[in-house]
Amino acid sequence: MSWGMTMAEKDMELDQLLAHARQNRPVLPDDLAVRVLTDAEAVRLERLRPPQRSHWARLLDNVAGWQGISGLVAAGVAGVWIGFAAPDFLPDPATFIYVQDSGYVVSDLGLDTVFLEDAE
Repeated sequence: MSWGMTMAEKDMELDQLLAHARQNRPVLPDDLAVRVLTDAEAVRLERLRPPQRSHWARLLDNVAGWQGISGLVAAGVAGVWIGFAAPDFLPDPATFIYVQDSGYVVSDLGLDTVFLEDAE
């Protein structure tokens, strides 16, 4: 195409180029066609599958999102705080952990505790 051509001449030259391209179509090798169609089918099937969500995203969905997680964290922190700095009207949880004398406990039940005494 040269700069001095009219629009009609440019259109006629373009029509000739397109006609030549239609007559001399390149031949696609069979193995390339099979690979292209196989890849296209794999991409189509991949798009049909739902996306995989991470474990954290599924956990958030199961506990009502970030609001649920923040409530669980707040309750856990409050429980730890109450456990360590319990008010005076609550019993001290550490006393439940200590091992008590078993003889004392059995005698409180009103049972015979002679078998617990040393037979010396």
